[in-house]
Amino acid sequence: MSTSETGNSLIIAPQWIGDAVMTEPLLRRLHARGERLTVGALPWVAPVYRAMPQVAEVIDFPFAHGGLQFKARRAIAKRIAGQFDKAYVLPNSLKSALLPFLASIPVRIGYLGEARVGLLTHRLKNPSNKPPMVAFYSALSGEDGLDADRPQLHMSAADVEHTLQGLGLQRGGYHVFAPGAEYGPAKRWPARYFSELAAKLGLPVLLLGSGKEAALCDEIAAPVNAAQAGKCINFAGKTSLLQALCLIAASKSTVSNDSGLMHVAAAFGVPQVAIFGSSSPLHTPPLSDRAKVLWLKTDPSYQPPLDCAPCFARECPLGHTRCLNDLTVARVLENL
Repeated sequence: MSTSETGNSLIIAPQWIGDAVMTEPLLRRLHARGERLTVGALPWVAPVYRAMPQVAEVIDFPFAHGGLQFKARRAIAKRIAGQFDKAYVLPNSLKSALLPFLASIPVRIGYLGEARVGLLTHRLKNPSNKPPMVAFYSALSGEDGLDADRPQLHMSAADVEHTLQGLGLQRGGYHVFAPGAEYGPAKRWPARYFSELAAKLGLPVLLLGSGKEAALCDEIAAPVNAAQAGKCINFAGKTSLLQALCLIAASKSTVSNDSGLMHVAAAFGVPQVAIFGSSSPLHTPPLSDRAKVLWLKTDPSYQPPLDCAPCFARECPLGHTRCLNDLTVARVLENL
């Protein structure tokens, strides 16, 4: 790939929090070689990029899930025309490549996908296997040594302290659980296990997630609070993503499924236990020395072996979800 390594670059961000975190090493590489970075991101992902010091500007895209939304993309393209030398299109969809094309950005880099050959000037072939996602995104830089990079996020001390003070919390004075996984139940450790774990911990537990996960978090919190009033606090759908980032960054530890917030905790270097079920830590691991991954697939003492894993299914095709149901509270507790 032959492109200049300076100038103004537009990054078209992915739409999921975990994927956004895993693009950070790419952005760090681009910034280090002199590119000024502006990220275009959907509002629910944009705060992740504001936690990356190498990003000069973040544009909140007013797009919704689904649909081409051509008029909205064309309007933004007209507004930014002439401002950028290069665009990196991180998602594989046609619509994500449309805006840089309409803005006539001279160099447009991305993976082949969804019949968008004419929209990109520099095209990488999609790998046939499932590579680690950090390396997948970092390859768009055209550089080598991609496996050594780990995502890093940085919150300002002022933002963290403001969030903690507003909620009456102290740094390191609580644990965070992220019990959701939007992909499906085959990625979610049972709610009753999260409840049992919370009851055994000495500090309060904050439950984080989207509004869709509020009922799940209520289910976790109710039995704990019945015995220990106020021990579990359900913040699902009640915090902004910025506040959630601050709460994770200042936590004693984090326990989560394979989810976007798992990658957030890893990028902050928070002690964490990451629980894997139908997905694989070989593809989307939490990249942190302080992360402990629990996956029964690779546990030689677990019998009979999980030959079905990873299935990458939303629900267990065999109906037993052994990969999660057989991962005990005691096992998670001993790794915290």
